[in-house]
Amino acid sequence: MPASASLTPALARTFARVALSHVTQEYPNKLDHVLNKRADLKTPSELHPVFFGSFDWHSCVHGYWLLATLLRLFPEMREAGKIEELFDAQFTSAKVRAEVRYLGQPLRATFERPYGWAWLLMLSAELNRHASTNGKRWSDVLTPLADAFTQRFLDFLPKATYPTRVGTHFNSAFAITLALEYAEVASNDSLRKALVKKARAWYSKDSDCQAWEPGGDDFLSSALMEAECMRRALKASDFSGWLDRFLPRLAVREPATLFTPAIVSDHTDGKIAHLDGLNLSRAWCWRSIAGTWPTSDARRGVALEAAEIHFAASLPHVAGDYMGAHWLATFALLALL
Repeated sequence: MPASASLTPALARTFARVALSHVTQEYPNKLDHVLNKRADLKTPSELHPVFFGSFDWHSCVHGYWLLATLLRLFPEMREAGKIEELFDAQFTSAKVRAEVRYLGQPLRATFERPYGWAWLLMLSAELNRHASTNGKRWSDVLTPLADAFTQRFLDFLPKATYPTRVGTHFNSAFAITLALEYAEVASNDSLRKALVKKARAWYSKDSDCQAWEPGGDDFLSSALMEAECMRRALKASDFSGWLDRFLPRLAVREPATLFTPAIVSDHTDGKIAHLDGLNLSRAWCWRSIAGTWPTSDARRGVALEAAEIHFAASLPHVAGDYMGAHWLATFALLALL
């Protein structure tokens, strides 16, 4: 990304303020909750004492990831104290145990699969990176929940015959990408091997992607997300050959849809607002993929240009209507790291 799209202290503060405004906002709330009995009728904060805000569980999780990341990168920012106070209040053993107990109840095996699973692991990975005493304490407290979702990945991947290629929460490539980051940070070789094995089984033979996107509520590019997943799952030399087969006409900006930001006709519509996320996640993927090519490769400039225009199209909306504000800053941050 050019300097005009860099993570400045001012932008970090904006993102932090947005996240702090919603991670403990309980309502409105969209639960992923199966009722086993009448007693299961509870409020979001009763069901999920850590992650009850941000409209839904997974958005709350990655709101905490955003705050943890910014706290590490900008420890002197004004919002640092508020973030630390929040983490001290929310990352407690009792509250995390309640989140783990929820997973153990009947009909919870598919809770937040795989999107929320992956984001919880990303949050754990980020807390692992913190060198402070507080960071280590928060990481240790969250570990039982990370272990629970790690085991869910290990149990699920062998029986997942087919990938899910949609541009929404169920996208398999996105989940593998995030879970791989956790496996590497946590030095979990068993998880890393399982994720790499499945990514290669699912995607190695894919070629000449037509990129039938965007769909009306996509926030992920199924094409670019798969490419980013394989960038992490393959050796650099193997990825280069795979990408040449998968997207063979990138140098001439084809498929054209991947180079054209999505139009967001209504930023207050929760599903249509997903398309702002698509623009930001494409910027993230384009920037990551561009880094695999030398500066002499024409595709590098093409990819970085695509990243810039996608980012610029949706950055203004990360602090707008709540339908976007409760999650979009996370995807903007991914594009800038």
